[in-house]
Amino acid sequence: MTIDAANMHFQVLNEKIRNNSSKKITIDNCCGQRYIGAGMSGRNITINGTPGNALGAYLNGSEIQVNGNAQDAVGDTMNDGAIIIHGNVGDAPGYAMRGGRIFVRGNAGYRAGIHMKQYKEKKPVIIIGGRAGSFLGEYLAGGIIAVLNLQNEQPIISNFTGTGMHGGKIFLRCQTVPDNLPAQVSAEPAQPADFKELAPHLKAYCKQFELDYEQLAADTFFVLKPNAKNPYKKLYTQN
Repeated sequence: MTIDAANMHFQVLNEKIRNNSSKKITIDNCCGQRYIGAGMSGRNITINGTPGNALGAYLNGSEIQVNGNAQDAVGDTMNDGAIIIHGNVGDAPGYAMRGGRIFVRGNAGYRAGIHMKQYKEKKPVIIIGGRAGSFLGEYLAGGIIAVLNLQNEQPIISNFTGTGMHGGKIFLRCQTVPDNLPAQVSAEPAQPADFKELAPHLKAYCKQFELDYEQLAADTFFVLKPNAKNPYKKLYTQN
């Protein structure tokens, strides 16, 4: 099914999606409509244009492809499935994400992966092909974030990356450790055991965007981890 979303109110668009029995839906001329795919499972949605905030919020097993950019709060609290952005994404993608994958071909704004968490087999993954803004992985409790900086621009990340993180890992494809990391985060060259955790997701990312996995995997990656069980103590108390 194909829906022409030109000048369509977001509530009308979402009703059309939910009330249609088709498993594959294409949305043309999308321009800022919010909440597309929120809470959905078992759907394959292709969006041509720019969806609005909270794309795929609470997603529970669908796949969403965006042929363009996306705005803020993509995959907010998503539980499963995949969101694939062929352009850039705004602020707070993957906020409180609990499972599934978000792949971004371009850059991400502020607070990507904030409050991400994992439980048993549920391990959320965000891979950003470009650069990321401030507060990347803030309060990270689990899962994987990778920033690839495929254009080799600087800086790869901005300020306060990993602030308050107490679980999970952040991978950065770069030659040297960024000098603006908070005190409660350690950064070391990724070891084979670390990279083994990233590899299947990176392979899927490369397949999706037609990149050379072997060439990319041969580059230098640093992995960021929390260096304290209680990072909040360093942030909010006087020692």
